[in-house]
Amino acid sequence: MRDKANGYIYYDFHKKTEKEEIIETAWKSVFNWLAVIVGLLAVIILLWSMFFRVIEVDGGSMLPTLEDGDKVIVYTFNYTPEAGDIIVAESDYADGTVLVKRVIAKDGQTVAVDYDNDTVYVDSSALNEAYLYSEDIEPHDDEIEYPHTVQDGCLFLMGDNRNSSKDSRSTAIGDIDADYVLGKVVFRISSDYKIY
Repeated sequence: MRDKANGYIYYDFHKKTEKEEIIETAWKSVFNWLAVIVGLLAVIILLWSMFFRVIEVDGGSMLPTLEDGDKVIVYTFNYTPEAGDIIVAESDYADGTVLVKRVIAKDGQTVAVDYDNDTVYVDSSALNEAYLYSEDIEPHDDEIEYPHTVQDGCLFLMGDNRNSSKDSRSTAIGDIDADYVLGKVVFRISSDYKIY
């Protein structure tokens, strides 16, 4: 290109060919998409870790609802336990292993178990428990005394497989502090990878 003022001819060595511009544009597009995907994955992982956990069920205390080896997704964020919920809670029992049990009663409620009629009562009302593994309920060796009023800020938990469940009926466990609740079971993947 001629510089009219000085009469020189110069070339722009930095000027890209059309092919180079197309390649550069394509790479920029790829990097932009990668940045979006990585950012999206980071947000998903962050939200997942804030709101959910995956726990493996150990033992048969929640049969038939949950089986040994099932993986469950637990909702953890700002969760308030309600009667009937299946929850995961920390416990001082058995070296702090987590408990996967059903909430039977909350603080201030009174629980009684009638082993002669295989019935659980909360505030004198019999529970309709269609989820039980067996209708015949046997007492624990270290059973608490009934009627039992659940302590403030605590929950009374029981397994659905009552005869194979170490739960709040045992003096070794008793009422569980609601602050120890990790969350509510919201989804189940069975040990043979069926989704429920």
